[in-house]
Amino acid sequence: MTTVTDTAEEAGQQAGSLAAIDICEAAGLTVRKGGIRPRVGDLIWSFADVEGLPVSLRPSERKLDFSKVRNPRWRVVAQEFSFARLAPGHEAVRELPQAFRYPVAVKTGHGRLTKLTEWFNWLTGHGVTSLADVTQQHCQAYYLHRSDVRDRKGRVLRPASQEARMHAVQVMQEPAFYNELFTADRFTEGFVPWSGRAPFEVAGCKARGENAAQPLRQEALQPWLAAALYIVETLGPHVLELVRSVRQEEETPTWTSNERWQARLSAAISAHIAEDEPLQLLEPTEVASRLHEGWSEEDPLLQVSLNAVARKAGKLTFAHRWLPTMRPLLEQAVAAVGVRPRWGRDAPAVTRADGSGEVPWTEGVAGAMALNFLVDRVRTACMVVVALLTGMRASELMEMPVDACVPPQDLGTGRMRYRLRTKLIKGQELGGVWDEWVTVRQAYSAVQLAVDLQDPQNPSPYAFGRFTFIGRCNTLSSWVNSPEGQRLGLTPIPDHPINLRITRRTLAMELAHRPGGLLAAKIHLKHVTVVTTEGYAARPGGAQAEFLADVAAEEQARNQNLTLAAFRDSQKGIMPTGPGARDLIDFFASVDQELQAMEAAAPGVKPGDQEVINLLSRRAKTLHLGIANYCWFIDPAKALCLTLAGTPGGDKPLAGMCDSSRCPQATHHLSHRPVWADSAENKKIFIGNVRRGQQTEKARLQADLDRDLRVLAEIDAATAQGA
Repeated sequence: MTTVTDTAEEAGQQAGSLAAIDICEAAGLTVRKGGIRPRVGDLIWSFADVEGLPVSLRPSERKLDFSKVRNPRWRVVAQEFSFARLAPGHEAVRELPQAFRYPVAVKTGHGRLTKLTEWFNWLTGHGVTSLADVTQQHCQAYYLHRSDVRDRKGRVLRPASQEARMHAVQVMQEPAFYNELFTADRFTEGFVPWSGRAPFEVAGCKARGENAAQPLRQEALQPWLAAALYIVETLGPHVLELVRSVRQEEETPTWTSNERWQARLSAAISAHIAEDEPLQLLEPTEVASRLHEGWSEEDPLLQVSLNAVARKAGKLTFAHRWLPTMRPLLEQAVAAVGVRPRWGRDAPAVTRADGSGEVPWTEGVAGAMALNFLVDRVRTACMVVVALLTGMRASELMEMPVDACVPPQDLGTGRMRYRLRTKLIKGQELGGVWDEWVTVRQAYSAVQLAVDLQDPQNPSPYAFGRFTFIGRCNTLSSWVNSPEGQRLGLTPIPDHPINLRITRRTLAMELAHRPGGLLAAKIHLKHVTVVTTEGYAARPGGAQAEFLADVAAEEQARNQNLTLAAFRDSQKGIMPTGPGARDLIDFFASVDQELQAMEAAAPGVKPGDQEVINLLSRRAKTLHLGIANYCWFIDPAKALCLTLAGTPGGDKPLAGMCDSSRCPQATHHLSHRPVWADSAENKKIFIGNVRRGQQTEKARLQADLDRDLRVLAEIDAATAQGA
């Protein structure tokens, strides 16, 4: 193995002609007065004092460390390359014909340097000392090396992801585009690894486009949101009340002299017995420490907080040497009054999450550590609620300030508009831009609670600040699935990956596929749709508009799949029913004819689903989902809902006024049968409960029942034809 080392002085002597350039000035980064201003020749670039960096950026990502590059000449290359990516507008960079014209963020620059260091050090380890000696064979060998995930000893664990392979190609290709800029070493003139092929092509990835994040399954989504809402809305107020009362607790006056310590402690312990006040329970971590120190599991004082006894006597801590003397009285107290948690001993009862009775909201909070864990659980639940009900990205959640909750706006008729302030970071200049999200009350209240639970001794300007969502969610789900969560009636959360990309995709798909449904049995998706649309109307270029575009893309994919399924049913003889069925059947027949013509033109080649979707796409764009029907909104003038509302020129149907048994653009399909069947059964029950004097009501219900039964009969007849 080749070893290349040098001293800091030698590294400085080899710095290139760009070494003295102020990076922040060249890249347009604003530095706090008196802050560090790194230069190209520095071995470590610290951006800690740059203003406007995202909250999500970890301290380790705010600096670029070039000292890890083993070859001193390649350190200079790495510095010059990193500078070019951060400041593409600098005169030394902008003249390069193949240079990228957009600046990368500090986080991206940090990631590029990490990958570049690995590549350069791999070359060094394989005996390469000059970039001029690098060949396509080296690149191919490194690509194969990076195609597997390895442990620290180099043993293969599993195949690497396509994205990891793409990054490996990227870090080998991009420096070659800046070859003319490098002063310490260069590639052979004209050499570019995999010339003419993009990194994603080499790695076998698809070009960016389709969202690859998989949504939460329903069996995971409902328990997640139900648990988070229960914690925020039911437990949250009690936790906040407890936190406030703990913060207001007065400090016990302390005595500094050790004189008369025995009398003071004896009086404090005797007071517990006289007042029938249990001794304070020790926190589990401290119990574990005692066991590790040699305490017996049978010791009656194992779970007693001795420091709490000392505090009651006016001393901050209980000296270990006091224990032998005080043990008899302490054991007497344990036998007489027992041991209970410090706080929450007589907690108010709350309704269980499953509705089966009431239980105390907590069985007790042992101490400060347990209280902090409890607050963390509630704040995590707040994050989950906001993420699943708004679709915010991680950066938008982390940038949310403590004054994020804009005062609600009264819209009249009992309606309130709730808005949350945060910064839009993605795709914006450094520092981002302020933005507002119109949201539902539950998300708004979750942010308020998260802010109220902040520790005033450690204030933060952000509602949530930087956090690790996956780790927090793992902790929360473990608690929900624990005996304590089950005591509260929470539905266990299955093991399913969750992150903020997943929550965003999940909400988009729920809005697209179940527009009339519920989240966690209480959040109407139509309300989420309304506020999201209001947010888009208020700021067409804002973050909520981007999320609405994601929803629209999911709706289009949904419409194509549903239209294709209806077409495939028609090919099997299962026809749609309803007033708009004839028009849809005729359209499907015309598509069938086109497919037959395609097969005749290319014998032996059967059109696949994509070809069929292309033929169905125009009709699919008109599809709107009703609770019990499909609405093919082709002609607004024919839409019964718009006619009834007196708005015949509307651009979308009014689902709340839909009467699909009469609208000429509505169809019924086999998937709608359960809804009509439930409706018919409910009406039969209502009719049976109508009293004799309510004949008008009975006649109305009977007419509705006859309609439901007619629709069911039509669906059953159409299904039987295709059987």
